[in-house]
Amino acid sequence: MDRIRREGRVLPGGLLQVDGFVNHALDPALTLAMGEAFAERFEALRVAKPDRIVTAEVSGIAPALATGMVVDAPVTFARKQVPKTLTPPLLQARSASRTKGGESLLTVSPERLLPGERVWIIDDFLARGSTLAALASLVREADAQLTAVGVVIEKTFEGGRAALTHLSVPLVALAAVDGLEAPAGDVPGRIDVREG
Repeated sequence: MDRIRREGRVLPGGLLQVDGFVNHALDPALTLAMGEAFAERFEALRVAKPDRIVTAEVSGIAPALATGMVVDAPVTFARKQVPKTLTPPLLQARSASRTKGGESLLTVSPERLLPGERVWIIDDFLARGSTLAALASLVREADAQLTAVGVVIEKTFEGGRAALTHLSVPLVALAAVDGLEAPAGDVPGRIDVREG
């Protein structure tokens, strides 16, 4: 939370920029601590260790990888552009993105998400829930079992958690942002953040 308060910036449109340590540049020690925190929180909730962790490229990869290292599980990331090396049949789901604008088609090879696997979804943000819902759809399409969802930062005021209640799995946020106030003139923006 201290890093969010210290380095986070409020951008127009209610966007939170934390690119100094989450989704552009990374702090390796902090990223590993995120993985450890997800593992500890899910263990406290008695969620079984996953067979696989799933995320979306690009910003979800670092916290997902750190979590995978801690719990010794492989990580699969959904591609936002289909490379020529991925051949049909493919698992696909659509996700709206406020930061990039428009919609992304998330794609996973069925070889990288197997039927029956216990899956944790780990991602960087939860705002409106579109990306996480799309990832959960891919898990379902693969006949795998979603057992938990973790996000580094939840923007609680955007309603994403409520939009994901149908998943019926534990949802852990390491930090919760309850409000953002855009900067005005000489007054800096304000980020209301607490432990998730």
